[in-house]
Amino acid sequence: MTRVHDLFDVGGQSPWVDDLKRSYLEPGGLDALVELGVRGLTSNPTILAKSIEAGHDYDEQFADVVSGGTSVDDAYWELVLHDATGALGIFRPLYDASSGGDGFVSVEVSPALAHDTAGTTEAARALSMRVAAPNLLVKIPATVEGLPAIEEMVAEARSVNVTLIFSLERYAAVIDAYERGLARLVASGGDPSRVASVASFFVSRVDTEVDRRLEAIAAAAPGTARAGRALGLRGSAAVAQARLAYALFRARLSSPPLAALVAAGARAQRPLWASTSTKNPSYPDLLYVDSLVGPDTVNTMPPATIDAFADHGVVARTVDHDVEGARATIDGLAEVGVDLGEVTAQLEVEGVASFAKSFEELLGTLHQKAATLGVAR
Repeated sequence: MTRVHDLFDVGGQSPWVDDLKRSYLEPGGLDALVELGVRGLTSNPTILAKSIEAGHDYDEQFADVVSGGTSVDDAYWELVLHDATGALGIFRPLYDASSGGDGFVSVEVSPALAHDTAGTTEAARALSMRVAAPNLLVKIPATVEGLPAIEEMVAEARSVNVTLIFSLERYAAVIDAYERGLARLVASGGDPSRVASVASFFVSRVDTEVDRRLEAIAAAAPGTARAGRALGLRGSAAVAQARLAYALFRARLSSPPLAALVAAGARAQRPLWASTSTKNPSYPDLLYVDSLVGPDTVNTMPPATIDAFADHGVVARTVDHDVEGARATIDGLAEVGVDLGEVTAQLEVEGVASFAKSFEELLGTLHQKAATLGVAR
């Protein structure tokens, strides 16, 4: 047993790995992570781009697919779904053993559809039907346009990972969409226990942007009390907001509409802490893991963060520690001049743009690779 096992067995939190690459399907890859205590996997367009662009692990399959008449764009999905299908198979025994509680693999729809409700709905449905694995979570961004697609997928008994959540307000809207979808599913005679969902709350990026603003505020008024307060708030916004998100999750889970759906067999939509590697080297390397441990949550970590936790992570319930202090932190940010709503809106725009850029750059790389391999289409 490892600290990673203890995170679930003692802390009630499911540790997932935020990575997907071809080598994970070989012995010593994902199977070793499962043995370490990892209980699921997430990926995103940036991760997939890095995996496909690195080395030549995908060249043989790519050449075969494209030379057979498949377009380069469609070939991308063949590469991704090959890896996803392999990962789903590796995690399937855990999914079965946990009665559908864990063992999930997340695959994201095209980031180009982030502001296209109909396109996202169609792509998510097609991906779910094509893979047809009960432990697949289709990732849908929590944009305004993504919310109706989330509701529709849940109403169709399709499992989803709602990604790119940065604000408490948007998180509340995601819970609403999940609740509406479940209610429609139950009203139509469907089985809500077939649906699994997580709501991916991005963490470290909040501190990165808030800290930048706090330092600018301090630099504009050096030596003042306001500057001191601003500098004292650095590195506190992300954990505070995540703890308030967990408090919201607990409150909504016990509210009459959702509680009735859970009583009818629906599963809780667990909060998932994403972007949990520390970006500021002056902060503890496990700041966004050790500070957010608690029941009915998921923490998806890059491999290096998992290794760090296995080495020196602390297993203790912290996610609902000092909720009043978390509220005071958010209030303090407003008092010194940080508009958290503005911050989170900016982070959503940047997150969508970053994934879209990675996706487009990868397709460009694949077109070049096709030409190099002599299989251009």
